[in-house]
Formats: sequence, structure tokens, C-alpha cells
Amino acid sequence: MTHDSALPTFRFARGTSIAQAQPKQSPAVTLDSPALDVMTDLTLVKAATTNPTTTLAQAEQMMIYQGVRLLFVVSDMPSVEGLVTATDLRGDKPMRIVHQRGLRHDDLRVADVMTELSALDAIDFAHMGSATVRNVIATLKKFGRQHLLVAQSAGAQSPQRIRGLISKAQIERQLGTPIDLTEIASSFAEIGQALT
Repeated sequence: MTHDSALPTFRFARGTSIAQAQPKQSPAVTLDSPALDVMTDLTLVKAATTNPTTTLAQAEQMMIYQGVRLLFVVSDMPSVEGLVTATDLRGDKPMRIVHQRGLRHDDLRVADVMTELSALDAIDFAHMGSATVRNVIATLKKFGRQHLLVAQSAGAQSPQRIRGLISKAQIERQLGTPIDLTEIASSFAEIGQALT
């Protein structure tokens, strides 16, 4: 067959079916699994984004449509300004801003409730290779966060970039168990210290 010749074709027989998607079966995740097993790698999965001028109602619809609870806020792709979570859209923050500024809830935009990138803690991607799911959960607990960003250092050809995202909800799904983000005092001495 030459490079410009058409491929041979045929007609379907009755009863031909559509191939059914078989989700990739990953091994079960445990606390000792590699941390990379619970990271959403943004080189493999397209990041869900929104514009700072998007209304809160539109941002919520985008989250529902894409099945996510976090959107990266971007005016000029690929530069990230911050992120907005479902909690930011529904929590106390919008109501506080409505009362402080005398606005209607419908007037609020993502820029009003998002968290600026400079206010977010990130894990260096270089640490992820040797970390476990247990380490990731300890980090979520330390900061009391639902999400953590994973940053890849600048290279000779590329600037620093957000390489991945870690989500408490995704870890819970993969582990099959809820994660309590409140630190638990492990001894009476620690309880005593916390009370004094």
C-alpha cells in the first residue's frame, strides 16, 4: 500500500455492537501507595478553568457539568491567577461580601471569592516520587485543606507550572474510606496541652 492510497473498507453485518468502555482498573489504593496514585496529573487530564469575571452561578454550573469541585481561575491562558472551589461559591464568603459591599448575590463574580495563587500552599512535584498517600493525607490535615496543588519547578525550557492537583474527595473515593481532616490528639498529655 502506498502512502496516499485509501484504506480498504467493508460493510457491517447485522448485530454489530459498539465497544463498551472498560475503565482502566488501577490497583486499590492504600495509605502506603505512592502519592502519585492519588494526584490528578494535569499533563494527562485537562484542567477545569474559568474566567475571573464568571458569575458564581455560572461557575457552579461549570463545576457540575465537568464533575469537579475546583476550577482554576485564568484570564490569559496558561497563566493561573488563583482557584475557586465549590465551598467558595456556597460558603460564608459570598454572603459576607454581599453584606460588606451592599451587592446582590447575582452580582458576585469568581474574582470576588477566589483564592489568589500567592495565598496557596503547594507541594514540589519532586517530593511526590518518594511520598505515600499517608504523607499526602498528613499534609491535607496540616493545612486543613480539601485540595493541594503540586508544582513542577522551572526548567531550562519551561517556567514553574502547576503539574497536579490532590483532592481529599478523590483520595476518599480511591481509599474507599472518609478522611477526617481534624487533627486527633493521640494522648491525654496532648489533650491537656490543647486545653491550656
